[in-house]
Amino acid sequence: MTRPGDHPHHSGYRDQSSMETVPIVSLRAGDSPRLNGVDRAHVARLAEMETPLPPILVDRRTMRVIDGMHRLMVASLQGRETIEVVFTEDSEADMFLRAVQENIAHGLPLRQADRRAAAERIISTHPHMSDRAIAEVAGLAPKTIASIRRRSAKQSKQADARVGRDGKVRPLDTSEARKRAAELLTEQPEASLRDVARAVGMSPATVLDVRKRLERGEPPVRKKPAAGRGTEPGNRSASAVRAAGRPARGPRTAGGANPSVIVERLSRDPSLHSSERGRGMLRLLHINAVSLAHPDPAAAVPPHCVATVLQLARHYSQMWSDFAQELDSRAQVINPSASGL
Repeated sequence: MTRPGDHPHHSGYRDQSSMETVPIVSLRAGDSPRLNGVDRAHVARLAEMETPLPPILVDRRTMRVIDGMHRLMVASLQGRETIEVVFTEDSEADMFLRAVQENIAHGLPLRQADRRAAAERIISTHPHMSDRAIAEVAGLAPKTIASIRRRSAKQSKQADARVGRDGKVRPLDTSEARKRAAELLTEQPEASLRDVARAVGMSPATVLDVRKRLERGEPPVRKKPAAGRGTEPGNRSASAVRAAGRPARGPRTAGGANPSVIVERLSRDPSLHSSERGRGMLRLLHINAVSLAHPDPAAAVPPHCVATVLQLARHYSQMWSDFAQELDSRAQVINPSASGL
C-alpha cells in the first residue's frame, strides 16, 4: 500500500497503464470516510465537466470502491455501462487508510468531523503509526491526533473488545460507542446509519436503536435491568405491560405501504417470476409478508422454545440487515436515486 506520508498523486494510482475497464454493475459502494456519504451537489458539478474524470480505485477481491464514488455515480447517471478503474489488493484496514489519504489530497474535501472520525479509526487499526504520520494522512494537526490517541487509550482501558466473524473489533461495553453515536447523530442528523456505525465501531442496528432512543427523549445508553426482574414467567416488564394495552397495528413498511401489496406487485414482474432464483426470492418475501400479518407471532411460541426461536429470530434479523445493506450498496451504483444516502 501507499506508505504513510507518501502523496497519493505520487502513488501510481492514476497511472494510465494500470487502468482496466469494468462493468458499472459489478461494483459496490465501499467503506467511505465521509459520514454523510455521497454529496449529490458535487456529483452534479462533476457531471457538468467536459473533461474525462480520472479512474476510480477499487478493491479487486470485493469490487468495492475505495476512492471515486462521486465519479462512479456520475458515470451511472450518465447511462454509461463501464468505467475505468485501478485495482488494489490491500488489507481492509490499509484500504480505509488509502481512502482517507486520497480524499484529503483531491476532489471534495473531507469535513472536520469526517477527518476526526477517520483518525480515530486509523489510530485503532494502525497504532504503530506516529501522530505526525496519521496527521498527514487525515489532514489534521499532530497535536489533534495526540489528543485523540490519549482519549482512545483511556477508553480502551475501561472496556475489553472482541473480534467478530466479520473481522470487525467491537467493544463488550458499548456505552462509550453509544454516546459517540448519539453525538454524531445530533451533529450530523443526515448521516446514514451505516456511516455512523463505521465511525464508532458498532452495528447499524445498534445505531438505529440509539437514534430511536434519542427521538423518544431517552439517553443513548440503556439501563441494565435489576437482577431477577422482568425475566421470570408471569413477571412481565413495564414495557411489555404497556405493549399489551396498546391496540395492534397492521404491518407497514418504512414508506407506509402494506408488505403484502408490495410482494403482490413484485410477483407480477417477469424478471422475477420467470427464473427459479426469482421465484425463490418471491416465496421468501411472501412468507415474511404473511408472518407480519399475524396479530401476535410471539404468542405462538411455547415457553420451552422461546430461547431457540429467539436465537433464530436474531439470526434472521442479522441476515436481512446484511441483505438490505448489500441492496443499498447496489442501489448507490445502479440507481443512485433509490439509495438511502
